[in-house]
Amino acid sequence: MKIKDEINAIKKNDPAARNTLEIILNYPGLHAIIMHRFAHFFYKKEFFLIARIISNINRFLTGIEIHPGAKIGKGLFIDHGMGIVIGETAEIGDNVTIYHGVTLGGTGKDKGKRHPTIGNNVIISAGAKVLGPIYIGDNSKIGANAVVLKDVDPNCTVVGIPAKVVKRNGIKVDEKL
Repeated sequence: MKIKDEINAIKKNDPAARNTLEIILNYPGLHAIIMHRFAHFFYKKEFFLIARIISNINRFLTGIEIHPGAKIGKGLFIDHGMGIVIGETAEIGDNVTIYHGVTLGGTGKDKGKRHPTIGNNVIISAGAKVLGPIYIGDNSKIGANAVVLKDVDPNCTVVGIPAKVVKRNGIKVDEKL
């Protein structure tokens, strides 16, 4: 993974991003991703203690908690990242946008794979909670403060508590998950 992919994702998705230097110096989402890459490296080598230490330093410095076991694709854009939690078995695809207060967490009931898998080109809005070993399909959007407990098909928009589908393939619908 190249840092350039993350910087380009910020430039593409944030109209307030003026230049590369500003992004490098001032974007805690970028800092969190960089530190996560180091923590994840040690985690894969089974140096769990050092991985967790790096992860905790990352959380302290950025307000973004990413477990070192989480798998993150390229081009992740974390905007206003304070309060984000990404669990150990979470998987995030390419070109995903996550806003502040999002949780990709477990429900406390599952063993093994306990956290969500997020497809490519997904947007997860502020305060959303995506919980359990579920899949969020490519090109989907999760509305602000939605609580998602079931799989979401590709190209859908979901909102509410519990979340329901309000748009599928660009067409308005009203479906329970």
